[in-house]
Amino acid sequence: MMQLLSLALFPLHAVLLPGATLSLRVFEPRYLDLVRECGRSGSSFGVCLILEGEEVGAPAIPAAWGVEAVVEDFDVGADGILVLRLRGARRFHVSASHVRDNGLVMADVEWCERDSDDELQPEHGLLGTVLEHIIEQIGGEYATAGPAQLDQAAWVGWRLAELLPLRETQRLQLLQENDPQRRLDRLLEWIPELDVPIEGDL
Repeated sequence: MMQLLSLALFPLHAVLLPGATLSLRVFEPRYLDLVRECGRSGSSFGVCLILEGEEVGAPAIPAAWGVEAVVEDFDVGADGILVLRLRGARRFHVSASHVRDNGLVMADVEWCERDSDDELQPEHGLLGTVLEHIIEQIGGEYATAGPAQLDQAAWVGWRLAELLPLRETQRLQLLQENDPQRRLDRLLEWIPELDVPIEGDL
């Protein structure tokens, strides 16, 4: 863990993962103010899974782990609501939090260490195969992923966490794990429970 930093939180019923994208509709005054403040200062905010409460109205109780959200793009929908395209960056752990008068949750956070560049271990080879097959099916921004990325433990783990039909609580479990290999161990345990269409005998 690194030094403490004050970070505004945007609690959601979804887990933002490192490297993943998320589309977010922003219409409450507290969050519109937050977006303007981030735009002026070049700062970011954090996304945490809601443990109790809702996305609108009274401040929700967020999980103690989250991911920094970087605004990649924005647009205004036909209904006039601001839509942000977010990209997950650094993981963080919340040490303490308080609610501003406007309902915005502010937190003192510790940034987590960056993932190591460990290669995929033989016991996790199935996971690399599963991810490669999913990417072949869906295409998109990961269609250009090469062997180097598909052999990187952290990248494979986060992309599977993003693309597999996991529960948000399972994604939160992975977010709390600092070791990329242990994340892959968890995914390997969960694979049999998931309806993942894989061609051939794996």
